[in-house]
Amino acid sequence: MPTYTLLCPPHATSPHIARDFVATVLRALRLDELVEDATLCTSELVTNACVHAKGDGAALWLAVEGERLRVVVYDGDERPPVTKGLTPDTWERGGRGLYLVDALTYGRWGHAPDLPYDGLVHPEGKAVWFDLPVRHPGSHE
Repeated sequence: MPTYTLLCPPHATSPHIARDFVATVLRALRLDELVEDATLCTSELVTNACVHAKGDGAALWLAVEGERLRVVVYDGDERPPVTKGLTPDTWERGGRGLYLVDALTYGRWGHAPDLPYDGLVHPEGKAVWFDLPVRHPGSHE
């Protein structure tokens, strides 16, 4: 399967553009059932990269690898993502994004020092990724 990449500058519009990009790719691959969860998770990771990480924005990498969709967001900040304690403030002020990613992916997400995929590398920084299971047309589950 081919891979898809998108460069996300540190602008307020980047999460929305990243959501649209992921939705378009998944619909083109006839994986419509993944669009809602994948776009929400992508939006959270790109928002974190563009708002909290230092550097010049982020790069998004997407591929279907066998029975999984993997989305990786690279940024120029080597600090790992932080999940804040869940409090009533978390829901009002933000900080719930990684909890949503964790819930939607059933814990299949993580981070690592930069993971190069198809030549896409960020010399200093990290990769934050999530996986969603793929049911190919014609498969039974």
